Amino acid sequence: MISQLTGVVVEASGTWIVLDLHGFGLKALCTPATAAKARLGEALTLHTSLVVREDSLTLYGFAQAAERDCFELAQSASGVGPRTAQALVSVLGPEGFAAAVANADVKALTRVPGIGTKGAQRIVIELKDKVGAIGAGELDLGGELWREQVKTGLEGLGYSSRDADGAVERLRPLVEAEPDIPIATLIRSALKALAR
Repeated sequence: MISQLTGVVVEASGTWIVLDLHGFGLKALCTPATAAKARLGEALTLHTSLVVREDSLTLYGFAQAAERDCFELAQSASGVGPRTAQALVSVLGPEGFAAAVANADVKALTRVPGIGTKGAQRIVIELKDKVGAIGAGELDLGGELWREQVKTGLEGLGYSSRDADGAVERLRPLVEAEPDIPIATLIRSALKALAR
């Protein structure tokens, strides 16, 4: 999988960028905000996602890794394809998407072209437990979202849901003492607790 590219911008439009990678040009579809950052002749780094279809290979590029993660997660919901996922990133951004799903804000999700009320409800149901993983450590949405981010991280490392819940519960004093504590630090503390 191609997850990041750095090259010189040789062509750009409002929805795509062509990067020259030492004589090899790659075209990446992108949001208007990402395309606006492209300057001909200047170096640019894109966080990318390759979408493989029966008849095509399409590369999507994003300015931030969290945008790419949001794009990929959105596609894991039923009925959400790459175009709708890209529109979602463009309209809401990773923070807005994570907050909308975590808070079951169907109205915010329906502002995205291609997502109706039923589609928004389906996205909330299917992704509510996964949305904490978007840009883990990069997003600060306040509230109790740290719990879901740490739990998702522990389950991704192979711990059972029960063990992850127990470890997360022991972290509350750390979060209360230092509300801005990084997610990575919380996961390390949870791993130490689980190792005992």
